[in-house]
Amino acid sequence: MIPVYDLHTHTTLSDGDLLPAELVRRASVLGYRTLAITDHVDPGNLSPVLAAQLPLKEAAREYGVALLAGVELTHVPPAFIPSLARRAKDEGADIVVVHGETIVEPVAPGTNLSACTCDDVDLLAHPGFITPEAAREAAGRRIALEITSRGGHNRTNGHVVLEGRSAGCILVVDSDAHGPGDLLDRDAREGVARGAGLSPAEAGAALGLNIEKWLFHR
Repeated sequence: MIPVYDLHTHTTLSDGDLLPAELVRRASVLGYRTLAITDHVDPGNLSPVLAAQLPLKEAAREYGVALLAGVELTHVPPAFIPSLARRAKDEGADIVVVHGETIVEPVAPGTNLSACTCDDVDLLAHPGFITPEAAREAAGRRIALEITSRGGHNRTNGHVVLEGRSAGCILVVDSDAHGPGDLLDRDAREGVARGAGLSPAEAGAALGLNIEKWLFHR
C-alpha cells in the first residue's frame, strides 16, 4: 500500500482551525506517514512559526507520522523569496513552500519564477498558469509543483499537469488543509490526481513519491 503524505497544511499557527498536534493525530488516523505543516509566513512571523513546530516531531513519531517542519512563504515580494527561503532552512525548516500565483488571489507577478529559480525552495503551491520557463526551472532544481484539492486553487490543476509533464517536473498531490474536513484519504488523493489529468501511471508516481529521497537528497 502506498504511504500517504501531505506537504501543504495549515494550523492555528496561521489561518488553520486545528492545533498542530490535532492535525497530526487526524492525519495519522487517515493513514498518513509523512505530514508537513506549512503555515503562512512572511518576514515577521517566520521564526516563531518554525520554533513552535520543531518540538512536535517527537509527538508525531508516537502516532507513526514523520512530521516535516515547514513554512509557506505567502504574498511576499518575489525579490524576498531567496533570502527568506534560506533563512527558513537555516532556522530548521525541513520544507519550504512558496504560495504560487493562484488565479484566485492577487499574488505578485514573478512569484512563480522567483520560487522556481531558488535552490532553497522545495515546493511551489497552486502555481496557477505557470509558464513553461518557470516549469523548466523547477524541473532542473527538482522543485515540485503542486496538484491541489483546495477549492479555487484547483481550477488550474490541468494546466499545471500539462506544463509540469512537458518540463519533466516532479508533481505532488496536496490538500492545502485548513480544517479537519480538508484532509484527503487515499481514494480522494487518487481522485484529485486523476481528475487533474494524470494517467494511472503518472498518478501512481505522484502519490508514491519517496518524500525523504526527493526532499533530502535533491
